[in-house]
Amino acid sequence: MPLEEIGAILLFLVVVFILGNLWFHFIEAILKRIKRLFTRHKEPPVWHTLPTDEEDIKNA
Repeated sequence: MPLEEIGAILLFLVVVFILGNLWFHFIEAILKRIKRLFTRHKEPPVWHTLPTDEEDIKNA
């Protein structure tokens, strides 16, 4: 393969990589706005059942 063909292939791969990243961030931004539209800024649920620090101090 001549050097120009290798350079053209590498340039093509770089362009595909950049366009893929732009597409990914574009879709993520749209999904973020849709999520924000439906969740209405609710507090996330607590994922653990550990007692709070105040309860620990009272029980000690």
